[in-house]
Amino acid sequence: MTPETVSAVLQDSANIKMQLAREQAGTIVAVIEAVVAALADGRTIFFFGNGGSAADSQHLAAEMVGRFTLERRALPAIALTTDTSILTSIGNDYGFERIFIRQLQGLGRPGDVAVGLSTSGNSPNVLLAMEAAREQGLVTVALTGQSGGKLAERVHFCLRVPSNDTARIQESHITIGHLICQGVDEALAAGLIPIGTVTGSSA
Repeated sequence: MTPETVSAVLQDSANIKMQLAREQAGTIVAVIEAVVAALADGRTIFFFGNGGSAADSQHLAAEMVGRFTLERRALPAIALTTDTSILTSIGNDYGFERIFIRQLQGLGRPGDVAVGLSTSGNSPNVLLAMEAAREQGLVTVALTGQSGGKLAERVHFCLRVPSNDTARIQESHITIGHLICQGVDEALAAGLIPIGTVTGSSA
């Protein structure tokens, strides 16, 4: 790989994020407000996806249970991608397509937020989970690629990254996730989520 190729890839990633800002900033703010409202009401945020999206789900849940930039109490967030006993038992007994829906049926409550990550928007296990989440009264959020796939029609909020390149989409997904975390931190600092003392990060 040449320096020119590196520069081109980084420029492409930056351009996609700038287009995302122009097209989706309002929806991102709406998602942040929904997450803040849920946390203020003591609800739980669930993240799930496959492959790289599973890793992003775990990353974002960790930012909430641990911390992002503010020192504060742990926030209730769960990645549905981490318990190998649950995942393998459900996959074995019910099929891979039901690994997330079964967990949401057991853990999800009205007012919680379900965040499904799928670059195609068509992952069968994410689609099934979103259907169950809506039926159970959860707020549903999808992070997808340009088309939105089938998820776009099955969720309350669909954040579509304007690209068909999986790597570029995933790069923007984690940026969106960090924006959600930053919005939560700002809400905590403003006293909109009454759960503990907030101070500056020591990291």
